[in-house]
Amino acid sequence: MSADSQASGSGTGKEGESSLGVGSATEATLQPAPKARAKEAGGRHLAELSLAALGVVFGDIGTSPLYAIREAFHGEYAIAVSQANVLGVLSLILWSLICVVTIKYLMFILNADNNGEGGVIALTALLRPLKTRGSGAGWVLVPIGLFAAALLYGDGMITPAISVMSALEGVRVITPALEPYVIPLTSAILLGLFVIQKHGTARVGSMFGPVILIWLVTLGTLGSISIAHTPRILAAVSPLHGIDFLLRNHLHGFIVLGAVFLVVTGAEAMYADLGHFGKRPIRLTWLAVVLPALLLNYFGQGAVLLTSPAKAHHPFYALVPSWAMVPMVLLATMATIIASQAVISGAFSLTRQAIQLGYLPRLKIVHTSAKHMGQIYVGPVNWILMVCTIGLVIGFRSSSKLAAAYGVAVTSTMLISSILFYEVARRIWGWSRLAAGVPVGFFLVLDISFFGANISKIPHGAWFPLAIGGLIFALMMSWKQGRTQLAEKMRASAVTFEQFQEMISENPPQRVNGQAVFLTGKPDIVPAALLHNLAHNKVLHSEILILNFTTEAVPRISNDQKVEVSKLGGGLFRVIAHYGFMEDPSIPNILSLVRERGLDFKMEELSFFLGRLRLSVEEPSPVGRLQRRIFAFMARNAGEASVFFGIPPEQVIEVGVDLRL
Repeated sequence: MSADSQASGSGTGKEGESSLGVGSATEATLQPAPKARAKEAGGRHLAELSLAALGVVFGDIGTSPLYAIREAFHGEYAIAVSQANVLGVLSLILWSLICVVTIKYLMFILNADNNGEGGVIALTALLRPLKTRGSGAGWVLVPIGLFAAALLYGDGMITPAISVMSALEGVRVITPALEPYVIPLTSAILLGLFVIQKHGTARVGSMFGPVILIWLVTLGTLGSISIAHTPRILAAVSPLHGIDFLLRNHLHGFIVLGAVFLVVTGAEAMYADLGHFGKRPIRLTWLAVVLPALLLNYFGQGAVLLTSPAKAHHPFYALVPSWAMVPMVLLATMATIIASQAVISGAFSLTRQAIQLGYLPRLKIVHTSAKHMGQIYVGPVNWILMVCTIGLVIGFRSSSKLAAAYGVAVTSTMLISSILFYEVARRIWGWSRLAAGVPVGFFLVLDISFFGANISKIPHGAWFPLAIGGLIFALMMSWKQGRTQLAEKMRASAVTFEQFQEMISENPPQRVNGQAVFLTGKPDIVPAALLHNLAHNKVLHSEILILNFTTEAVPRISNDQKVEVSKLGGGLFRVIAHYGFMEDPSIPNILSLVRERGLDFKMEELSFFLGRLRLSVEEPSPVGRLQRRIFAFMARNAGEASVFFGIPPEQVIEVGVDLRL
């Protein structure tokens, strides 16, 4: 079995000579660093960032009132609507929001930033040096972190489906005659949402924050009116009602925690979007706007259930006056579309980081906005998400059934985040076991409780996001292992620059005027494309630039530290370009920096030699053979290096190299 693989001769990290693992992110020179943004976050800038954060960070958690309370009293594991149960569930919701979101994420997890960037990939990248140094913890923790990241793809498929469908189900309240149109409308809206991704959302992105602000103000207003009519619902503030609920309902009460967990499912998004907005706007927006609005609405729904238990089939819309139902359904639909957009964009960003860190093959990354460099589009990811999301809508046919499948993947990610946070606090920050163990022990009690409650959802569809996460994790591991094996094979037959200099001094080749660039994944060995070009064409250019892209475990590298230039003699120059996992490896940018170091290599005068690997798989064990075939398939379908690096095709010369894995 064989596979053609286009290789640029560059790689991320320290493995492999092919460019099969290079990714893309925002340019450090075009996007202000998080610290700079933090300094700007004062007065008007803080207000602008906070408003923008509403539309991006809090869309997911802000739309949970559409279905969370309903699932506790009308879902797959619904519990009886009694005063004690309503007060107990509301107490659990209140303290879950405080303990999980406010304390765990805002007070602790947000501090585990990687040079200002957040998210499970950034958290995992902090621990990569442990693996590099041979630490056993690093070898275990990095794959665990990647598995948590892979699970987020499953979440990215369910969130748009359950959010948009739960909003449109309000038409059933308007008139049952519209019920047959819920699934077609949901599918059509999601189809349109995914189709427009390639055009970007810059034009409408400025509306996201104001729309979510209106949504949250509406949530708080509706809830306040309901609470005013039934103020005894405020007794649920006491945690004793939550404890009593769990003790009184035993296993059933524990399983209802799976519905309670739905109120915190957007917490991981706050951490992932840390780099876009910074800690202060996220914390301020949550405490001043989002948390009060959510609590008022949840308590308002509880008040409705105390007086009208029969409305448990949709307590959210029971808050809405009949005259406001149509505009409310429209507003809810807009809010859920915005929440879905944030999840889709998060999947693109997650893919970009995984590619850059060498865990996925190179894919074409399209920047959809010249002003907002964080807005990107990854075609294959978009279409896979679209098919799976619409498939979930058609397959489950109701948001209640989708809710029964929602939560296992997210609880798994949150559990892993707690474990990784402990390791970062201990090994990176130097906290004592007690200082790190006390808060993390408390978080683990919460995480394990929610995880256990959600396990019962697996037979009801929760297996799907787990299967998606497991598949993506397997692909990541196959790619990483394949690149490692490829590096070992190429190193076995590698030629060092010292050997190359001796070789051309003993048998001087003909030198032709001109400049050539050869990309390599190993800065200490001669690129295979250079050796093959010399062997077949018997010539060398008068000036040759050996270019290596190395991805560091930090989001961005400043321009003054981005390039290392070495003169190797004989017209050979070596440049090692250091990039963060949130940056684009850009050849024009590197050439500009190189010229500042005294090397006059001009883009329009260069010939770029890229290696095209033809991989063939040997016959190891069945498991190893499958892994290598997966790697070869992914390599064959990796994006073209010339397109990825922005090299004009007329300046590219490809040199074929055969290699057996």
